[in-house]
Amino acid sequence: IGKVVSKGEAAAVLESVKSVSDIYAPASGEVVEVNKELENKPGLINEEPYGKGWIFKLRIKDSKELDSLLSAEEYEKSIKAEEK
Repeated sequence: IGKVVSKGEAAAVLESVKSVSDIYAPASGEVVEVNKELENKPGLINEEPYGKGWIFKLRIKDSKELDSLLSAEEYEKSIKAEEK
């Protein structure tokens, strides 16, 4: 909490039995909250990614940086297109 990150910079790290992965900031800003519940229930990331599985909250510095992000629907379409 309090960490200032730039868009595309590693803002968090996820560790699993098989790997360690960086989670990149979708925009520049300050991390204002971290989901401590994930420490005991890491499966929430997969089970409830749009609910209880959030990783961190970011106070966005410039909301215009969000314009280049995909919506959930656009992301789903992108994944399906890659699978073909």
